Amino acid sequence: MGDLKFFLGIEVARNASGIHISQRKYTLEIIEEARLLDSNTVSTPMDYKLHLSNESLAPYEDPEFYRTLVGKFIYPTTTRPDISYATQQLSQYMAYPSVLHFKAVQGIIRYLKSSPASRLFFPSKGSFHLKAFSDSNWAACVDASRSISGYAIYLGDALFSWKCKKQKTVSRSSCEAEYQALAFTSCGIQWLLYLLRDFQVPHQQRATLFCDNQSAIYIAQNPTFHERTKYIELDCHLVREKLLNRTIKILHVSSSHQLAYLFTKPLSPAAFRFLLSKLGVRNLCLPTCCRGGGGVTARGFKSPFDFNVTIDPTPAN
Repeated sequence: MGDLKFFLGIEVARNASGIHISQRKYTLEIIEEARLLDSNTVSTPMDYKLHLSNESLAPYEDPEFYRTLVGKFIYPTTTRPDISYATQQLSQYMAYPSVLHFKAVQGIIRYLKSSPASRLFFPSKGSFHLKAFSDSNWAACVDASRSISGYAIYLGDALFSWKCKKQKTVSRSSCEAEYQALAFTSCGIQWLLYLLRDFQVPHQQRATLFCDNQSAIYIAQNPTFHERTKYIELDCHLVREKLLNRTIKILHVSSSHQLAYLFTKPLSPAAFRFLLSKLGVRNLCLPTCCRGGGGVTARGFKSPFDFNVTIDPTPAN
């Protein structure tokens, strides 16, 4: 049947440097259905100053249209990790969307319009070492004060798996939230190890898990339970078990190099662009439906672990 080029709405292109996958056609269909082909574009999928909640202002007049658009965002996250956080946030308001929620939906579409041809790049050269970044945004949910967990897992230099999810319980401190995110990421790593084993891909060395919270790392390495761990004892057992059986090792990473930030909070344009460049998302051709354009070819690919620029991803107040 020849080389794979198009399957279930996913476009596949390959060359000597690696494989690119995108959903350009599907993205353009979303923009057309939302009737925003002539709208202006934005540089991030969600405004970092925007705070969504159930207590927003007037309800949106067509909630079915809102649900349709948000539902269509889920499939593009297969190749567009950059919209995962915004999609997760807007999915919480399917029952009673407001006008503010719909404006946030339009923001995602305007962002997609700025780069409909963005592709996720998998380099052909690299190791088979799993490296993961784990992060949480403590009490990020305005309605329930629950935290957001997020992770990005790399196989060599290729982004292999990513996810953002609201935690099931309220964390009493940022340390607890970070530790729950560690347990969440550890489960993701273990699942990928099972997957690699099924494909008969050996992975002998321990997966590296990066965390920017020193207290959470200390709890993982300290075998003594105390006051700070009694509410997360199951997570402590899970992470410590992975450490003891040499499945993972946990290392500290500075907040400016925490790649999982993009999955736990909205970012300023400068911080968003910096972290996006580390995820392997590339815009390879000029968009046909938006102003400007340009992109980075595979020749300009650098390892996501090369940090030549330091940008504080935390937006200023």
